[in-house]
Amino acid sequence: MAQKRESGKLVAENRKARFNYTIEDKLEAGLVLTGSEVKSLRAGKANIADAYASDEGHDELYLINAHIAEYAQSGHANHEPTRPRKLLLHKRELAKFAGKASQKGFTLVPLRLYFKEGRAKVEIGVARGKQQHDKRQDQKKAEAQRDIRRAMTERRRH
Repeated sequence: MAQKRESGKLVAENRKARFNYTIEDKLEAGLVLTGSEVKSLRAGKANIADAYASDEGHDELYLINAHIAEYAQSGHANHEPTRPRKLLLHKRELAKFAGKASQKGFTLVPLRLYFKEGRAKVEIGVARGKQQHDKRQDQKKAEAQRDIRRAMTERRRH
C-alpha cells in the first residue's frame, strides 16, 4: 500500500491503532536499518500492525515486532524480519515520551512507516487503550458521518 503523502512515500500504516487506542501525542523518529531492510521497505514489504515501541534500558527506544520482509536478492546478508530496531530520537524527546509511556495505561504505538527526504521514519503515538464501549461509540459516529455524506451526495444529484 505505497502511496504518496505530503510527508513522503508511505510504506506501512497501522490502521488498527486508531481503532484500538486513543492517540494522545505523536512523534517522528528515525530508524536504524540494514541495507536489505531499506530495499525491502522501498518495495513496500512491511507490516507494523502488531508492533510497539519499548524503552530497553532508559536511554534508548526500540521498535519491537515490526515485520520487514527479507529482501530476495540479498542472499546471505539478509536480515531477521522481526528483529528489534533502534529508534533515533533526541534525548529530550526520549525522556518526554518514555515518561508518558511509563504511566499506567499508556503505550507507544507506531502509526505510520514512511520515507522522508530519503530516510526511513516512523511516526510513534503515545496511546491509551480503548474500552469495548468506546470502540462501539466510535463506530457509531463513523457510521453516522458516512450516512450524512451519502445523503448529501444524493441530494446534490437531484
